[in-house]
Amino acid sequence: MRLKVLLPVPLLLLFGWLQAQEVPENGFTLLFNGRNLEGWIGNKSAYRAENGMIVVDPKGGGGGNLFTEKEYGNFILRFEFKLTPGANNGLGIHAPLEGDAAYVGKEIQILDNEAEKYANLKVYQYHGSVYGVMPAERGYLKAAGEWNQQEVIVQHPKIKVILNGTTILEGDYLEASKNGTLDQQQHPGLQRSKGHIGFLGHGDLLYFRNIRIKELPSTNKQQ
Repeated sequence: MRLKVLLPVPLLLLFGWLQAQEVPENGFTLLFNGRNLEGWIGNKSAYRAENGMIVVDPKGGGGGNLFTEKEYGNFILRFEFKLTPGANNGLGIHAPLEGDAAYVGKEIQILDNEAEKYANLKVYQYHGSVYGVMPAERGYLKAAGEWNQQEVIVQHPKIKVILNGTTILEGDYLEASKNGTLDQQQHPGLQRSKGHIGFLGHGDLLYFRNIRIKELPSTNKQQ
């Protein structure tokens, strides 16, 4: 007869966190420790650490931004995210702490493409796109409620986004915008080669985990 072993609540919580957190790959470091938002700055009422995840909670305001304290130039960023139906967020890169990161930095869309309310968006607004500048391929997101894996490789001015094992965006954002951006807006942040990484909230519930980064050498076009 097998006996059940009951673990104390603190050990159960620790076990749950260890299950959610993967050991980072060689050369990668964790940006999120799974326990708290140490190393992050910004809206810590809408964003909270819970069970090895960063939860973006509408009850805490849902909007606003959460940025890394450190700035990054070239890197490989890997993370997992889980959308709720109709959820909308963004990944800010090379961003300053003030201003709209989609313009003063760069914003990579995080979005439930299948939501009916997003049926008529511009091509540069769907998931994985560099907002206003470069459109990503659609059709590779998992259903809302399932975990997605995403990798973003930045070697200024080149960027590549891999979603669930498929490359959905690859190119040079300076080359793509040399004759004007798709949204016909000014994007001075395209020239930036270093800045904060952040999540850009829009008032929707969603989840992030296993956020890790590997810094890459600078390129000749670093500014």
